[in-house]
Amino acid sequence: MTADFLLIFSTCPDKSTADKIARALVDAKLAACVQISSTVESVYYWDNQVCQSQEVQLQIKCLSLHYSAIEQMVIQLHPYEVPELIATPIINGLAPYLTWIKETTTL
Repeated sequence: MTADFLLIFSTCPDKSTADKIARALVDAKLAACVQISSTVESVYYWDNQVCQSQEVQLQIKCLSLHYSAIEQMVIQLHPYEVPELIATPIINGLAPYLTWIKETTTL
């Protein structure tokens, strides 16, 4: 398999925001699956200070070709000024699962 597939990570300030983004991405067929994690503790530097807060992490499984549309939708729906959006290529995986991602997200 090639890097036709991505695993995108993002964080949200709460479960309600995570649910809204996950549902929108799957409804639009931009993502085959979005996993919503339990709360994670994030320590980060923002506005010239070290901050710590609880966030909900998203793991988005999608086709590489949908990245730009996913980015636009996340920016539109996300309350953060600069939301986390990090994509990593899926270079290998169970063929039927990757086929399912492709079939599920074909517009």
